[in-house]
Formats: sequence, structure tokens, C-alpha cells
Amino acid sequence: MTEPTGPRPAAETAPPAAGGPAAEGRPAPRRRDAAASRERLLRAAGELFGERGYDRTTARDIGERAGVDPAMIARYFGGKALLFVAVLRAEDRSESFADLFDADRLAGLVARFDRQGPGPVAQVAVRPYEDPDAHAAAAAELDRRVVGPLRERFAQEDEEQAALRAELLTAAFVGVVLARRAGTLPHLAAADRDELLPLIRRLLD
Repeated sequence: MTEPTGPRPAAETAPPAAGGPAAEGRPAPRRRDAAASRERLLRAAGELFGERGYDRTTARDIGERAGVDPAMIARYFGGKALLFVAVLRAEDRSESFADLFDADRLAGLVARFDRQGPGPVAQVAVRPYEDPDAHAAAAAELDRRVVGPLRERFAQEDEEQAALRAELLTAAFVGVVLARRAGTLPHLAAADRDELLPLIRRLLD
């Protein structure tokens, strides 16, 4: 018998369901992973803020390094200033300054700064940010991590000018690591850490 030549039933012409045999070998549509995008933005922002500072880092720079649409900064964080705050909060607390009089902590900090440069918290001590919100956030972290512990130490030792001394030593330490990184002072830049650390401890004392 001759087969009918009219149109086939609709059930036979419908496209195969997604995931069926015809879909094999084709990549599935990429599902947006908000958590991964947020993490990439956070990591890229931390790197750029450390390298260039807050004011010289744009949302576009962060998005390009992260491979994420810069508009997502506003969506996930509320803007560049709040992303900056998120970067500060996300930093590993084991890497925070804490007590500069602790020899192991001091050695770890100098090694860290030699490796990746002073971050936004250290930089705010000598270079104010144009954005007042970013400046206030970094300054608060500087006080929490560095100035505050020193101030409390000196107050317990009945130092009359505990607050002033804490800020003076913070400025001295940050100045040393920034100048060492800049390379303008050749002997400081070239000094071995084992040679440098005793001198920094003497400076703090």
C-alpha cells in the first residue's frame, strides 16, 4: 500500500525534548552562577585596590579582570564603595596586623608586603581616598587592626600619650613598607628581611 503523502502527525514533527537524544553533544545553556560571579568580582577588586588604590580603580577595571559585567557590582554589592568595604571584610583575619611588637607577626607582615604590596588598609594611613565612604571604611579597619591594639597596649603600660604613640608607630611602619616597595631608597629596597626586621623592631621600640 502506498504511504500517505499528507502532513505527518504533529507528535512526530515536534522537536525532541531538551536532554533527549537530539540534544546530546550540544552544550547545555550556561546557568548564571551569582555566587561565583560575586566571588570573582571580590577577588579582582581586592587585587586592583591593592595594586592601584581605590581611586585609580574603576568598576570597568574590576569587571574586566573578573570577566563579569561591571553592572553586576551595583547588583551584588551596591556600588564600588560597598564592594571596597566587602573586600576589607573578606581579608583573611590571620593576615591582619594585630600586635606589631609580636616578632612572628611582624615578620609575617613584612613578608606579606614584600610579596603583594601594602593593601588598602595600610595605604589609607598616608594616602587619603577621594571617596569619603571608602576612606572611612579603610580608616576604621586601620584603627581596628593596627592603631587600636597598639593604643590598648600603651594604655595598659600607663603611657601618657598612648593614642599619639600608637598612631606614630603605625605611620612609621607603613612608611617603611611603602618606601621599601617603591624602591626609591635602594638600600631599604634591597635589604634582606632578616637584616631589616631587627631594625624595624628597634624603630618601634
